[in-house]
Amino acid sequence: MVPVYRAEVRIELKPGVADPEGANTKKALELLGFKGVKAVKSVHAFSLDVDAASETEAKAQVEEMCKRLLVNPVIHTPRITLQKA
Repeated sequence: MVPVYRAEVRIELKPGVADPEGANTKKALELLGFKGVKAVKSVHAFSLDVDAASETEAKAQVEEMCKRLLVNPVIHTPRITLQKA
């Protein structure tokens, strides 16, 4: 039986890239009376269960998924964490 790995992919905007969703959320929080909110950043996250012979193979598969579909390398930085599912 091939092991299953759960990959968590957190996709963040690179420094210097505008984040209008985060800025609008920060403004809305302030309008609701929340004080002291320094910054709000939007993040996309994916949880993927992957069949792979090893953790190395699972990570390689998820990195390829990021390159081909999940991430725009010009504006995004992916962070991948893996564990056995």
